[in-house]
Amino acid sequence: MIDKSRLPEPSDTELIRLTHVTRTYGRVIGVNDLDVALPQGAYALVGPNGAGKSTLIGLITGALRPTLGSVKVFGLDPVGNASVLSRIGLCPASDILLPGVSAVQWIRQLLSLSGWPPKAAASRTLEVLEAVGLVDAIHRPINTYSLGMRQRCKLAQAIAHDPQLLILDEPFIGLDPIGRHEMTTMLVDWAKSGKSLLLASHVLHEVEQITDAFLLIYGGRLLASGTAGELRNMLADLPQDLAITCSDIDLLACRLATAPWLKSMQLEREHNRLRVSVGQPLELYQALAKMSVDDGIEITELAGADGDLSSLFQLLVSRHRGSRTLRRP
Repeated sequence: MIDKSRLPEPSDTELIRLTHVTRTYGRVIGVNDLDVALPQGAYALVGPNGAGKSTLIGLITGALRPTLGSVKVFGLDPVGNASVLSRIGLCPASDILLPGVSAVQWIRQLLSLSGWPPKAAASRTLEVLEAVGLVDAIHRPINTYSLGMRQRCKLAQAIAHDPQLLILDEPFIGLDPIGRHEMTTMLVDWAKSGKSLLLASHVLHEVEQITDAFLLIYGGRLLASGTAGELRNMLADLPQDLAITCSDIDLLACRLATAPWLKSMQLEREHNRLRVSVGQPLELYQALAKMSVDDGIEITELAGADGDLSSLFQLLVSRHRGSRTLRRP
């Protein structure tokens, strides 16, 4: 188990606090001993399918009770607490199955159940459906929508009552590139408005565009938390695959060839790039600095193999499992 990076200290208004929370389903552990405090802000909950993301969301929204520990949202237990649930908007991963019901009927009814007067509910319904790009289909039955349109409809109902905390579980599923861009823009604007956001996804490059605060979960455990930069700094002593672009890759390859910490090396002369797998990245960084001075090799780029958090997550999982090498999917 790796040491956890430190998230920002809780503010006066604490958003979420999990105190040694465990949730089991019989003999199966959904989440295991989660202990974290989050101030208001935007967070990405990332991990592969089955990692425990949906269980954690169920605990935060009060749909599930912890087997052990306690959950507080806005300082209160969310289970059956209307004052908490009215401040949360949830866009679940599950699909909408409402045969014959239109989007405008569904959202207006949800707002009415939340206590909105009929006229205000009708006006707000049109406003949020226009915001998610469904204004031309508001009277069509939801079951005739495409998957992407149903995703937009779920987002509309999640934000309709103007919540303080928006929670989305895999919101990009089924969206085309234009829809993904529009969804990303909306969530960035939401976060900039000062409201809080918790976005669960297994697609790391999408959430990187929305927030730089991450909670990485795997096997029901919190592997690490913090900004992308902080998480990457944790991994300086772990085996990594790196791509180096420089002025003279032949000379660089010659200098690195005998290094005991070099596992493999591949030259890409057309791009002046050298791909290496190293067991001790710090040794590589020191060697590159020395060669830059002594041999005049200009290092123009040093990056992970895929350029986003995917390699980072695989490294964290590798260390969590006690593996000595990184295995890519």
